[in-house]
Amino acid sequence: MPLAMNRDVFITCAITGSGGTQDRSPHVPRSPEQIAASAIDAAKAGAAVVHCHVRDPQSGKAARDVAYYREVTERIRESDTDVVLNLTAGMGGDLVLGSMEQPLPLNEAGTDMAGASERVAHVAECLPEICTLDCGTMNFAEADYVMTNTPGMLRAMAKKMTDLGVRIEVEVFDSGHLWLARQLVEEGLIEDPVMIQMCMGIPWGAPDDLNTFMAMVNNLPSGWTFSAFSIGRNQMPYAALAVLAGGNVRVGLEDNLFLEKGVLATNAQLVEKAAGIVNSLGANVIGPHEVRNKLKLVKRAPR
Repeated sequence: MPLAMNRDVFITCAITGSGGTQDRSPHVPRSPEQIAASAIDAAKAGAAVVHCHVRDPQSGKAARDVAYYREVTERIRESDTDVVLNLTAGMGGDLVLGSMEQPLPLNEAGTDMAGASERVAHVAECLPEICTLDCGTMNFAEADYVMTNTPGMLRAMAKKMTDLGVRIEVEVFDSGHLWLARQLVEEGLIEDPVMIQMCMGIPWGAPDDLNTFMAMVNNLPSGWTFSAFSIGRNQMPYAALAVLAGGNVRVGLEDNLFLEKGVLATNAQLVEKAAGIVNSLGANVIGPHEVRNKLKLVKRAPR
């Protein structure tokens, strides 16, 4: 796609994620009430979109209970703050092998594998405007497991999401994931306008060096909308890079816990900092109404 700076930028805030960050900062929300409150604060700070995972309220560990998702969505929708709701559908694909010499049977304590219908059950229940589709399989460095998303599973999940009328945001962690996304679009499983989230710097996916990032940007078809982020201390540099490359911005505690060295952040503070970067580049931060018009989103109440 032609390289041109984006002048009308939307910010997505990734509220809590599924990583083991719950004990590393008191600002990482755990309960549905805390997640919704943090999402609302992020929206007030300038995020047009909030991307939500859920956690077990007691342990803080990643969860995918439909009841938690429903409580989060209801609390956000019942607030007086407008924001586009984006729910993850990345859970249910964690594969942990046994020992290095005996990979089978699988490690049941770490493995969480679910079928396509179960992986999108909360999407069908809550009907968010956007949900994510992790478009590929990869190793993760946080623990010795494989994020498993076979082509068949992705096709099944994408069809269910599209049939529900929920806009798919394709999460690409490497260049091959972008290749597969193009195939799913060609097959009609992902409808226009196509949304891509470039997830950079996550071991062991695409590194967040500029050459890799621009190679992925340059392989996007014309007309696709993309956002990009990196993790840790490179979160804010990528806010600038994404805008300059023609994209949109994602920040949030899912990807980075710090406002600056040694200072733990809230989601709202990260959004405010990103908005300042966008404005300093001469671009505008757009709100949820403009995002709905741009991406043809449908705002609905749960069934």
